[in-house]
Amino acid sequence: MAEKRFARESDLGLMGEDYALLRRLDTPLKIQAYLHGLKQNFEADGQTCRPVGEVLRTRRAHCIEGAMLAAAALWVHGEPPLLLDMRAERDFDHVVALFRRNGRWGAISKTNGIGLRWRDPVYRSLRELAMSYFHEYTNRRDHKTLREYSVPFDLRRMDTSLWVSGTKNCWDVGAKLDGLRHFRLVSGRHLKAVARRDPFERRLGVLLQYRKPRALIEKQLARLKRKRKK
Repeated sequence: MAEKRFARESDLGLMGEDYALLRRLDTPLKIQAYLHGLKQNFEADGQTCRPVGEVLRTRRAHCIEGAMLAAAALWVHGEPPLLLDMRAERDFDHVVALFRRNGRWGAISKTNGIGLRWRDPVYRSLRELAMSYFHEYTNRRDHKTLREYSVPFDLRRMDTSLWVSGTKNCWDVGAKLDGLRHFRLVSGRHLKAVARRDPFERRLGVLLQYRKPRALIEKQLARLKRKRKK
């Protein structure tokens, strides 16, 4: 399967209508528009890494789930299903699907905020692409937290029953990404000169495409209260 350029319905193990949807997403921009239209997976019942078929069924995703769907759609149309992992310090990692146009890299991304979204295919190297996320990649304390990026991971190296047609969380994909070679973006001496977001950026940074469910907010507040009592 690793040698196949185009993913057929039988390769992915998807039902007809799901495969037909991926067939309609025949450009990176169409794939990105579809991801934007998916509700955010806030993992209200615990952490998830759902395969593509489950994302299509529930119409919800977070970053790695959206990246796997994008990679599957690219593969259907003859492009390699590549993922890029970006590591952060005191923050969550972020995963995007990669594509190339005229020798330049671009990225398809599922995120609920404004900064870590789509990247046009104008970057000469993966380092350039990853650095384009540096300024906006911040945590709740407004520190810029992006530190490393990985070599590309070709999902054709994994059985599609795990990351496309499976019904269980595909933690193996996350494990594979963690095990990849990563490259440092910023050295310690340069980090000393990095500024926190200014007040205007902080106001913009709270904008979200989809609101968190009230039940999830209440659960998080209750957990915070219990920690304070300890």
